[in-house]
Amino acid sequence: MLKLFRRSRNRATIERLYGAIVAQARREAFYTDFAVPDTFDGRFELVLLHTVLVCHRLKDGDDLARALSQDVFDAFLANMDATLREIGVGDLTVPKRMKKIGEAFYGRAAAYDAALAPAGEGEDALAVALARNILGHVEADAADRGAPLADYVREAARTVGEIPLPVLARGEIRFPEPVFRGPALPAE
Repeated sequence: MLKLFRRSRNRATIERLYGAIVAQARREAFYTDFAVPDTFDGRFELVLLHTVLVCHRLKDGDDLARALSQDVFDAFLANMDATLREIGVGDLTVPKRMKKIGEAFYGRAAAYDAALAPAGEGEDALAVALARNILGHVEADAADRGAPLADYVREAARTVGEIPLPVLARGEIRFPEPVFRGPALPAE
C-alpha cells in the first residue's frame, strides 16, 4: 500500500499518461454513440479499459516498459482511492472497495488481453466482455451490442501498440477518435 504513495521518478510522465487515459475515457462519444452508461460505474469502466490498453502495450516490454506499466496502474489505484474518498466512502470501507477495484482490474485485463491476443478467443470474445463489463448486457445479443465498442478497442490497442516506448516514456500517448461504426443500438 505504501507503494501507492511513493514519489515516482517519472511522476510528470505518469501524470501525462494517466491524464490522457482519463481524458479519453471522458469523451462524449462513448456515452452518446456507444451507449456507455453516463454513471460512476460507466466512467470507471472506461478509465479501467484505457488503463488496461496502456498496460497491455507495456506489459511485455523491457524493464522501463514494465515499470511504466506499474506506475500507470499505481496512478489508476491512487485515483480510484481519492475518488472513493471524495464521494464520501468512509475510511473503513475504502480498503474493501479498493480490493474489489483491484479484482475488477485484473479480471478485465485478463479478459481483454486474451481477446486481443493474436491467437485470441475469437471476434466475439472481446465484444461480449465489453458488453458485459461496460454496457451491462449479458443477453444473447451481447456480442452485437459490444461489437462497435470492440472495434474501437481493437483500433485503440493497435494505435497505442504502435507508439514507440521512448515516446511513451516521455508521457506522450494518443488514442483514436471514438467513432461509432455500427448499426444504431436499439433503445433500452
